[in-house]
Amino acid sequence: MRSPEENVAEDLNPKKIIEPQLNIILTTDEDDERPVYISGNFNNWETQDKQFEMERVGQGLYHYKFDHNFTYPDELLYKFTRGDWSEVEIDKFGNRTENRSCKQHNGVRKEHVAKWRHNWLPFKSKFLPEVHLISEEFEIPQLNKTRRVWALLPHDYKNTSETYPVLYLQDAQNLFNEKAKYGNWEIDKKLAVMAEYKIGKIIIIAVEHAEKERIKEYNVGNTVLGSGEGKKYIRFVTETLKPFVDANFRTKPEREHTGIGGSSMGGLVSIFSGIMYPEIFGKLMIFSPSLWVVPKIKLSFLDMDEPQDTRIYLYAGGDESATMIDHVKNFKKRLLKKEGFADKMKVRLSLNMEGKHNERYWSDEFPKAIEWLYFSTKEE
Repeated sequence: MRSPEENVAEDLNPKKIIEPQLNIILTTDEDDERPVYISGNFNNWETQDKQFEMERVGQGLYHYKFDHNFTYPDELLYKFTRGDWSEVEIDKFGNRTENRSCKQHNGVRKEHVAKWRHNWLPFKSKFLPEVHLISEEFEIPQLNKTRRVWALLPHDYKNTSETYPVLYLQDAQNLFNEKAKYGNWEIDKKLAVMAEYKIGKIIIIAVEHAEKERIKEYNVGNTVLGSGEGKKYIRFVTETLKPFVDANFRTKPEREHTGIGGSSMGGLVSIFSGIMYPEIFGKLMIFSPSLWVVPKIKLSFLDMDEPQDTRIYLYAGGDESATMIDHVKNFKKRLLKKEGFADKMKVRLSLNMEGKHNERYWSDEFPKAIEWLYFSTKEE
């Protein structure tokens, strides 16, 4: 039997209560309405993983409790983000922070973020991709024309023997040109920040548009815009440009590592590229596509005997037109309509209800699309 003195001692020195699951308490000096996610070696460094979204419990105060079934790695490595690498934590001087490390499996861990990266700034020039002009006058035999074509190579391309996935993009004039009339996507800066975090190693092949004949060249078949040359342009990309790129750069040529993309009419011609050549393109990056041009677009590749795994990243803004959102939603629905096809077709639909039809919004979406298309195992 315990003495009164022992009972008093226990009351004065109660046992420490330890939470059975790991709890992370985050404070931050800069706060707003954007959600905070934990990204780490336990979820393939996903930056918008809903399973690891923190609960906002107060101004500058967030909480996350790991599930009791969570499988802990030997060492938990992680960072905090506001939704992607353009909005990741940085130190009070604006510098990249090292990965956080934790070996706890229970209890409470307190963390603090001084600042957040905003819109990919700042970036370090040493991580900028190597911009290579393939040709001032690359021949397009299918159209009897020439075109300026660029390659953006990983910053350390010359120092490694690695091979890389490839993304073919339309409208090169607006992708990284600081003097572009309507602004640019700043893909070089976005790739620099991604490279700093050791993700996003990819070769971008950027094809300039045909200036005054841009619409005609990106228009496929007979549409409300008249007769186009899009099929010939797509044949150029697949039959002439891709073989040249694979022969002259260290690429991963297989369809699962090859994508095509663009915005507006460039997005539309990229959709048709996937339809006409599903054996070439396993990934489509489609921003604000001009689906109004062909509202009843024929998805003939849905009739393939053996449909292959395909990823499509669809983006649209709510302030682009009265029908843009409806068009992309309907397009996604049609893509997944056939029974059994949804197992092969992975479609991520990203909507920004305030998004306008311009380069600024496509710029913001670019790294999210790259990450999901090429470096994520998440299906949606």
